[in-house]
Amino acid sequence: MGHIIFDTSKRVAIALKETYKCDGVSTRQHNEPAGNQDVWHFHLHVFPRYTGDKLYLNHEDTYWPSQDEKQLYVDRLKSYFDK
Repeated sequence: MGHIIFDTSKRVAIALKETYKCDGVSTRQHNEPAGNQDVWHFHLHVFPRYTGDKLYLNHEDTYWPSQDEKQLYVDRLKSYFDK
């Protein structure tokens, strides 16, 4: 079953590169309380990466957009998979 997650993450990575023209893609997976997980489950984050984006630095000052602000990006990615 695990291969389904990784096969899908590859499809999402390709979609991110084509849809958002990012420079690369990173994946991360976190478990248990030390990984900021309250209820144990498996999930995989797929991040679009841009040169100089500083993804792995401290996120205390990170701006978290509203659902309305994210919707354009959601719609663009959905339309990629609807092809």
